[in-house]
Amino acid sequence: MKRAGEAIRKDSSARSARWEAPAVDPTLQLPFTNLDGESVRCLEPKPGPRAIEDDAFPFEALSDIAEIESWRKEINRPTTHIHKWWAQRLGTVFRALTIGAFAPSGANVFELFYKPVRIPDGTVFDPFMGSGTTLAETVKLGAKAIGRDINPVAHFLVKCALSVHDRKAILDTFRAIERDVADEIRSAYRATLPDGVQADVLYFFWVKVVDCPSCAARVDLFGSQIFARHAYPKKVPQAQAVCPHCGGINEVHVEERDAQCRACKKNFDPNSGPAKGQSATCPSCDHSFPIAKTIRATGKPPAHRMYAKLVLLPDGSKAYHPITDEDRALFAKAERKLARRKNAHPIVAIEPGYNTNQALGYNYRHWHEMFNARQLLCLSILAERIRDIPDPVLRDLFTCLFSGALEFNNMFASYKGEGTGAVRHMFAHHILKPERVPLEANLWGTRKSSGSFSTMFEGRIRRALDYADDPFELLLPSGKGSKTEKVFGLSEKIGAPVAQTYRAFSKGERVYLSCGDSGATDLPSGSVDAVLTDPPFFDNVHYSQLADFFHVWQRHILGADGYREPDTTRSDREVQNADEGGFTDRLAAVWRESHRVLKDDGLLAFTYHHSRPEGWRCVLQALMEAGFGISAVHPIKAEMSVAMPKLQAKEPIDLDIILVCRKRSRMKTHRWNGDLWGTVAPPAQAQAERLRVSGRRLSRNDVRIIVMAQLLRQVSRSPTMGSALHLLDTASEETETLIDRIHAAGAERKSNERAMERT
Repeated sequence: MKRAGEAIRKDSSARSARWEAPAVDPTLQLPFTNLDGESVRCLEPKPGPRAIEDDAFPFEALSDIAEIESWRKEINRPTTHIHKWWAQRLGTVFRALTIGAFAPSGANVFELFYKPVRIPDGTVFDPFMGSGTTLAETVKLGAKAIGRDINPVAHFLVKCALSVHDRKAILDTFRAIERDVADEIRSAYRATLPDGVQADVLYFFWVKVVDCPSCAARVDLFGSQIFARHAYPKKVPQAQAVCPHCGGINEVHVEERDAQCRACKKNFDPNSGPAKGQSATCPSCDHSFPIAKTIRATGKPPAHRMYAKLVLLPDGSKAYHPITDEDRALFAKAERKLARRKNAHPIVAIEPGYNTNQALGYNYRHWHEMFNARQLLCLSILAERIRDIPDPVLRDLFTCLFSGALEFNNMFASYKGEGTGAVRHMFAHHILKPERVPLEANLWGTRKSSGSFSTMFEGRIRRALDYADDPFELLLPSGKGSKTEKVFGLSEKIGAPVAQTYRAFSKGERVYLSCGDSGATDLPSGSVDAVLTDPPFFDNVHYSQLADFFHVWQRHILGADGYREPDTTRSDREVQNADEGGFTDRLAAVWRESHRVLKDDGLLAFTYHHSRPEGWRCVLQALMEAGFGISAVHPIKAEMSVAMPKLQAKEPIDLDIILVCRKRSRMKTHRWNGDLWGTVAPPAQAQAERLRVSGRRLSRNDVRIIVMAQLLRQVSRSPTMGSALHLLDTASEETETLIDRIHAAGAERKSNERAMERT
């Protein structure tokens, strides 16, 4: 670990080993002051070109740092990961983006990244604040932060993340909650082992069951009888399988096809099960039937059967056991206790939508149906206790923690296995996908639990408090096999009184958050120095449809409180939209409002990517309708490194594009002659080559976003929007050719490098 007062390594260990800092004008001096004995660089919002508009902006070195952050975002930027949000951007990127938006042209952004930079007179606005990444980085740099989001869940989590928190009061409150309800919740997750020893249950394993349409026999929807395997099965091939004949639990080899049950001595195939794809075959009569259609015909959510448990033994080891009559009786007791509780949980209908239709197709009609009775009972006990916390800031924070725990404690969660975080959260696929073999975790948790309320308090809240008190940046490893270091002392603490109105903000507060349509704000015209954001994509993933899962519980604990009044967070003004026209109109409305509140010399900069031409056309049209042109574009590492949608993509996008925009009234327009090869190809090829030299592999879609961004940069300076859109549309065939050529050049380079290595 390093402090800012110590020397940051000057050799290649302080930057990408394959990247050299651009030449910097030695006469360029940034003003600085002295704070607490350390040299602090102060950047001022002045007119003129900015460092982020320079071609030499060090996107490849910054991408290498962002890559490290992306693998463990919740550890490397814990403040903005205290609660689930989707497409959470990388703090590394937005620190660099903020510095580059205020530093003058010619400044070395990479060097400033590792300096204690401050922007005391700067105001940054993020109209799509999401999880609050932009705002957290802005506060760390000493600037004023304004955030707005149309979704109340986003507003709530950012308010919790950025507020001033009393560490002692938080710890005292947690201990009080533990004292009052932990034992009652733990009692629902206890088991007596065959030797009579009492043990805590870490996880109960369930399987969906459906009656065979032919013979009415109950069919377990196992795709495989193996229900637990190691995250690295080649290294640890032992797995756990449930016997289809007697329910016994057997340790088997992960690839075994013929095993004998230790309990009933019958043979079975551990790697086979009744369910395959979208269909299942009844073991009793051999009838095959469609799973979803059969469940829909019942008119109610699917039934489940508890078949195994993982217990924590007194000596700290773990053991798998089959379900017993005692386990079933314990669950029945929870059902009875739940039935006696009043207002135990929210009862809110699930609305149809792209991201909810799959759950509705399995007859889940209300949000609470995604939990079993024991989960609802324990959540009810915990929610009631949190509701009684008198301090509103503490009540919000523990509601945020409770809401985060929901993600791992429902019947849509599943088991990852040993060797990793055991619980796979319900949003791994970005849709509400019914899980055929769900996992029920111990809600309060043990020292060996994953996804529990107590472990998330340690892993999310305490870690976030530590980071907020002493933020750090990541330093690239000095060589192969060396560890990533953390650089402390660069930033201000995170945590400020959050203004509820602009008037309060204007009187001296540093953070102003609001919930509502960012196409209409209460900000004065020309009051913002930079608009830095990450707008929603033009696609089918509607965050509001997923956020409703959390919203109904937050409202259940905290009350309606204005913006939580509706049953849903959906709004007809949200930008995220699968309709071209709707997306463009709503995005343009936000950009128009950004144009109004932005100073004439201010910048709008945002990250974006898309694989389809219409996604780029919409962005161009929205920008030009609002009066913006594009002054610079830079590829940068996108947020996903291990997300399920990326791993499943044929041509995954690993890059975002930073689009830097100015008011067109401050830019020179020109009539572009459509010379794609003379104007767009050279900078696109240069950026792709810089990334390849730094060691980054580019998919065809990565190349696409580089080319499309450079094309948009050219046409956005056209005299009219109509001419710009015409140029964009007519360039499509040549654009595809250019993308192919740049991508092929990269593949050829890689092939040549491999040939050189062999020789």
